[in-house]
Amino acid sequence: MKEYKLTDWLPTTKKEVELRGWDELDVILFSADAYVDHPSFGAAVIGRILEAEGLKIAIVPQPNWRDDLRDFKKLGRPRLFFGIYAGCMDSMVNKYTANKRLRSDDAYTPDARPDMRPEYPTIVYTQALKSLFPDVPVVLGGIEASMRRLTHYDYWQDRLRPSILVDSGADALIYGMGEKPVTELVRRLTQGEEFHQAIQATSQTAYLKQGVEPQEGDLHLYSHEDCLKDKKKQASNFHQIEIESNRYASARILQEIGKQTVVVNPPYPPLTEAELDHSFDLPYTRLPHPKYKGKRIPAYDMIKFSVNIHRGCFGGCAFCTISAHQGKFIVSRSQESILKEVKAITEMPDFKGYLSDLGGPSANMYRMHGRDLNLCKKCHRPSCIHPAVCPNLNTDHKPLLDLYRAVDALPGIKKSYIGSGVRYDLLLHHSTNEEINRHAREYTRELITRHVSGRLKVAPEHTSEQVLKIMRKPSFSLFEEFKKIFDRINREEGLRQQIIPYFISSHPGCREEDMAELAVITKRLDFHLEQVQDFTPTPMTVSTETWYTGFHPYTLKPVFSAKTPREKLAQRQFFFWYKPEERKHIIAELHRIGRTDLIDKLYGRR
Repeated sequence: MKEYKLTDWLPTTKKEVELRGWDELDVILFSADAYVDHPSFGAAVIGRILEAEGLKIAIVPQPNWRDDLRDFKKLGRPRLFFGIYAGCMDSMVNKYTANKRLRSDDAYTPDARPDMRPEYPTIVYTQALKSLFPDVPVVLGGIEASMRRLTHYDYWQDRLRPSILVDSGADALIYGMGEKPVTELVRRLTQGEEFHQAIQATSQTAYLKQGVEPQEGDLHLYSHEDCLKDKKKQASNFHQIEIESNRYASARILQEIGKQTVVVNPPYPPLTEAELDHSFDLPYTRLPHPKYKGKRIPAYDMIKFSVNIHRGCFGGCAFCTISAHQGKFIVSRSQESILKEVKAITEMPDFKGYLSDLGGPSANMYRMHGRDLNLCKKCHRPSCIHPAVCPNLNTDHKPLLDLYRAVDALPGIKKSYIGSGVRYDLLLHHSTNEEINRHAREYTRELITRHVSGRLKVAPEHTSEQVLKIMRKPSFSLFEEFKKIFDRINREEGLRQQIIPYFISSHPGCREEDMAELAVITKRLDFHLEQVQDFTPTPMTVSTETWYTGFHPYTLKPVFSAKTPREKLAQRQFFFWYKPEERKHIIAELHRIGRTDLIDKLYGRR
């Protein structure tokens, strides 16, 4: 393995800046995660992208916001702007469970310490910097800011909040995957453009302004104040926001708050393969900064031997933020770029020959796209596969098969596992092209026989057709069909592997009766569920807006949601019907909801 020196990482301290012989920095990034110099960590990606533009960049990871703010002062003022990245996860999901209990660990912090980031670092860090350097622009990025770019429901405070630009006082926000907008912004600034002029001219940015000149094609949302008064208007807003986030070419979005307007510039078109390769091929050390020597960063351990092969997801699941952040159009890396990264992993001293994942937002969407891009450019469906697979979608698994085989042929690779979730509806889709169907069968067998590390993760999410429809997930009968194929191939190959299904309780539209029936169905399939979660409303998803407003954004019809702790617990307990300590409560609940017919199905004749 290559021997690295301290200057192979982006600097994090004044001493490290001086080691490079720099007396000024162009951009200083503040990150709520530890600094891991790896393409799965957003601050490292933006830092390396800017470095490739010839700029002097530093990262301040997990600054102390509780003292005299010395971490915010130590590198002085940058020439262009401060950048703030609140972490790979939304900080509130990171800090709290679905029941709003404080978590005891933080996977993105050395030794998993839970006290190294504040709630809403985007707001806390911006306010600290503005108190010290009021004249230096602050640019927000990452999932926390991206999902809060407009009026949004905040589950942890149980209220509607305005754009995070308002609460933080930041000058601008870059939403989505930030490589192109941040590059465009710094090019404009280095050519001498004034900051606010540069931001307004850059795609995929959001900013606050008074007296906005309307343009033809603008999308005007209901104001923040309108949404506070009328939940239907908030639901209607989100319908428009989601449509625009799934279009190939979007409108500029305007939303008034008080005397100001939040302006959201349209996003860039999807990256090209070459642009995505460039982002992944930058000189990452792929290691945590040496300052963490002897400490374990759990999130790094999880992705250390994994490779991301594409971006985007066209699944459109109602509870997921991926399409709102990465887009629904798949952008795949070249096989050459992926193999180059795999070779770098094989040279790591503790690599034993096993890749933990060759995947992405979804395991099996690599190189899938519309056959006729002109049709895609006119489309604004939130999902390319729900309620049915789009006839224009090329679902060929052959490029992915070729990639797996190329990776497995490399010296030093014993096994490449697939840790990302597999879309079994794509595997079971019957194309009009018989060759594509043959590739799907071939991929399914290869996946099950060569790429499962004992357990294959899939996400049916529920068994109720009505709940699945709201979730934008396929019928549970497809999961049952896939399980039969999985079990048959395991028998034929003499394998003893498990399929691990993920399920959600308390999702909008789900009632206790639906959970009771889920328990009966999963018992029949011989599952003792482990991978389960209570629905957590996170900003900028259809499910969250439905949960908060009580109306589905697309129909504006009322939808029931379990909201009280008692209602949520009553649903969740059905996951664990097999635990002796839950039996009494479940039987009492089935009596209460008038479904005593299910007691015998769960526990046999009394």
